[in-house]
Amino acid sequence: MQNKYDVVIIGSGLGGLVCGYILSKNGYKVAIFEQGKQAGGCLQTFTRKGVKFETGVHYIGSMGEGQTLNLFFKYLSLFKDLTLSPLDPTGFDVISFKNEEYKFATGYDNFIETLSQKFPAERNNIRQYAKIIREIVLSSPFHSITNQEESFQFSSHYGITKISDFLAQTTSNETLQNVLAGLVPLYAGVKDKTPMYVHAFINDSNISGACRIVGGSDKIAESLINSIRSFGGEIFLSSKVCKIICNSSQATTIILENGTQVEADYFISNTHPEVTIDMIDSNLIRSAYRNRICGMEQTAAYFTVYLKFKENKVPYMNNNYYHYLGNEVWNCEKYTQEDWPRGYLYMHLCPAHPTQYAQAGEIITVMNFEEVAQWAVTKVEQRGDAYKVFKQRKAERLLAQLEAQFSGTLANVEAYYTSTPLTYLNYTGTIRGAAYGVLRDVHTPRIVHRTKIPNLFFAGQNTNSHGIMGVIIGAVITCSELLGRKFLWKQITTTR
Repeated sequence: MQNKYDVVIIGSGLGGLVCGYILSKNGYKVAIFEQGKQAGGCLQTFTRKGVKFETGVHYIGSMGEGQTLNLFFKYLSLFKDLTLSPLDPTGFDVISFKNEEYKFATGYDNFIETLSQKFPAERNNIRQYAKIIREIVLSSPFHSITNQEESFQFSSHYGITKISDFLAQTTSNETLQNVLAGLVPLYAGVKDKTPMYVHAFINDSNISGACRIVGGSDKIAESLINSIRSFGGEIFLSSKVCKIICNSSQATTIILENGTQVEADYFISNTHPEVTIDMIDSNLIRSAYRNRICGMEQTAAYFTVYLKFKENKVPYMNNNYYHYLGNEVWNCEKYTQEDWPRGYLYMHLCPAHPTQYAQAGEIITVMNFEEVAQWAVTKVEQRGDAYKVFKQRKAERLLAQLEAQFSGTLANVEAYYTSTPLTYLNYTGTIRGAAYGVLRDVHTPRIVHRTKIPNLFFAGQNTNSHGIMGVIIGAVITCSELLGRKFLWKQITTTR
């Protein structure tokens, strides 16, 4: 480890790794500091009984030739290390609502046609919905960062329009409104707060071509890390940053937990903004800004059951299944102990080798942090018997819901494992274990990549937008502060 770098990046989640790739590729001396033993943030995986499980990134979209994420993956040299498995084009996502199943098909024409078969009287409204979300995406920095203002804000109509209002304006059919909102777990949306653009980016990306990553999403982290090191960048694990020191005008130094001090010209924090602000004791961060960042609402957290199936027993399901038990897909976070869970996402994990059977699956549902807050001061694997009993009780209840929908599944489960909001809190450092960090809210200003300290920038899921593409484009915008937008965009779009 040196004592001075051009750029110090705090946190090795996707945003930090992409920033590390871009800047080290362009000649900056970069060091990434990660508090955990494993890099990757939500790209991390874990293995139990020889089966690998995803923790955050379960599938990705916009991967067709010439599409946006495909372009970024090429620039980041990811395809040399990744194999993708397309989800079922006739229904990559299935929304189960009020005892009916509705498929989301790949490609806008197929998407419109498939949904119109369920809602024949709504064909024009479905077509208008598709037209508008496509327009939102095409006018965003996802496709043309050089045409936007430097501090791009979604100040357009759809940046201040709630998704629930937009859907109500699109169609008066309440069932269709709920079906179109059926992917809400992918961004932990809140009915009366989440902006339309968040929904548009997620749905457009998946409609454009949804895939799973063969062998696990940690392949992305591994590929980026290898590239960063090949460019001369350095990555330090088990290296927690505790303080960011500033002089009268800018940040100058980080201090690690072990007391080591490292200087840099620029700093990028891929940690949660509230965690970042707590590291800084400087007059450059005024109280109003500090209070705004630290007072922002967080997204919901999740409880996950990881299933290891008996060999050659459960046919591989090449889609994702969103099941809702109530009269709407919203407000799953407003559950009671009696009606939890109000819905869940069920999926199989893509096997490393082609097979008609699944090795593993996951069930994900909302869990509020308050349910596990009493164990927040404990350490991993040291939370006691009461915590184990709590998780088992919750898992059994969720498994019973799955069995009611997929009869016979439980008999073919060899073992299962669980994670709670505390797992996210410990392994990704997000506040209250929030699955997607800061909640996007039409009523409050967004967090942008620039901070009040001129050489300190944010990256990661709390800036720009959720999802793997949202994080990547956010990292591009952050890096453009050092490299220039036109230069960087030209470099990305001319990669072959």
